[in-house]
Amino acid sequence: MSATHLKILSVGATGSIGRHVVEEALAMGHGVRALVRNPGKVPFPPGVEVLAGDLTRPASLVPALDGIGAIVFTHGTYGGAQAGAEAVDYGGVRNVLAALRGRQVRVALMTTIGVTDRKGVHDWKRRGERLLRASGLPYTIVRPGWFDYNDRGQERLVLLQGDRRQTGTPRDGVVARRQIACVLVRSLSSTYALRKTFELVAERGPEPADMDELFAMAVPDDDPALDGIQDARNMPLDNEPPEVVKELEIIHASNRGPATTG
Repeated sequence: MSATHLKILSVGATGSIGRHVVEEALAMGHGVRALVRNPGKVPFPPGVEVLAGDLTRPASLVPALDGIGAIVFTHGTYGGAQAGAEAVDYGGVRNVLAALRGRQVRVALMTTIGVTDRKGVHDWKRRGERLLRASGLPYTIVRPGWFDYNDRGQERLVLLQGDRRQTGTPRDGVVARRQIACVLVRSLSSTYALRKTFELVAERGPEPADMDELFAMAVPDDDPALDGIQDARNMPLDNEPPEVVKELEIIHASNRGPATTG
């Protein structure tokens, strides 16, 4: 694992995973900037820089990205509202990528296990994944199982690919919030995590001592590609909303040329 210290922007820093991201990043010696809508509402540990910004207001994101070397996304909406998922789950990724204005940063994006199941709001998280893959930025996409449903002694992290577990229940996999944050932050410093998309679950056994060994078990995404390496190709561009196709094409063309089909 590289000892490089980064200046990390935590998007979703006040959430249940984001708070762990901040703590993990500080513990590893990284600088941390927390993007929040209401500075002062939630206390952060000493040393955290707190900046106001709203994922739905692109202009407010530009100052937060100044001097940043990496971004961890743990943002998201609650419930099943399509409008919120479009504006935040997808729109937040789109707006941050646009606000970067071509600067290269390392990105870790958290979505969810079952994101390819085509059940509505998950489609917007998947579209956010696609934007990141199309951006040309170095990335890791983590799809965790159910938060903190793991039993005591269930800490052996396992990376799955292809998003085959889609019952919508904890049977799909469980993992601790703390471990999700650890994987997200440590992926930023690992060459073994580059351009990889995986589901993250925990099984019986101890926590891994070497995250590089864990990341090395996953297969990188095709390059270029819209979806994860083994994902079902069940969301073709021809059936996507025109505005989504346009935004994807703009990002793709500015970095790599014509988009590939999903």
